[in-house]
Amino acid sequence: MRHEDRFGPDVKIEDDVTIGEYTIIHPGTRIGRGSRIGAFCELGVVTDSATQKGLRIGPNALIRSHSVFYEGSTFGPNLRTGHRVTVRENTIAGDTLQIGTLSDIQGHCKIGDHVRLHSNVHIGQAATIGDFVFIFPYVVLTNDAAPPSDRLEGVTIGRYAVVATMSTILPGVTVGEGALVGAMTLVRENVSADTICVGVPGKMIGATSRITLKHNGQPAYPWRRHFHRGYPESMVAEWKREFAE
Repeated sequence: MRHEDRFGPDVKIEDDVTIGEYTIIHPGTRIGRGSRIGAFCELGVVTDSATQKGLRIGPNALIRSHSVFYEGSTFGPNLRTGHRVTVRENTIAGDTLQIGTLSDIQGHCKIGDHVRLHSNVHIGQAATIGDFVFIFPYVVLTNDAAPPSDRLEGVTIGRYAVVATMSTILPGVTVGEGALVGAMTLVRENVSADTICVGVPGKMIGATSRITLKHNGQPAYPWRRHFHRGYPESMVAEWKREFAE
């Protein structure tokens, strides 16, 4: 059966797209060339909170089974998800976003290029996440300083920052570019660029440059000095030039 016959004329699906059984695609959804959509997904869920109609998925996406995306959102090329991911309305994301299994983006968010969200991550509304950010499992980005209220203050995560597992970032906090939030940290205040923040409550304890890799003693940060897996060759070459001695 053709995609047009299965989902109707208001769904635009480009060439070489595969869609699993029992997936629902709502009118106004656009899916880019070469994408793979798993079984039991729901794409373009209609909501009155969407600022624009329809859902736009860029080319070469891989959306695994039981994932749900609301309308009003736009995703660049090479989106990757685990299973049972939920993304609410008005999320704007760049190239090569990775969203791990059981993660939840609550919408009204801006996400840059090459962002990696691991499993069981919760991104509260109004968050802004810069390029090349890593957020590890069970991290929570909050947005309500006096719950319950109608005033949302989203978290901001700067480029190249790393937020380690089971950390919580409180409303309105900015984590600076290249910063490291250690595991199980409660972040209540802004974290300076290239700084380590650890503890409950979180405290800044020094520069990320003080951390070394155990196996060779080389600097662990900036991480792009040594970690290149999954990034385009041109980007890796640029990083190597940046850190050439």
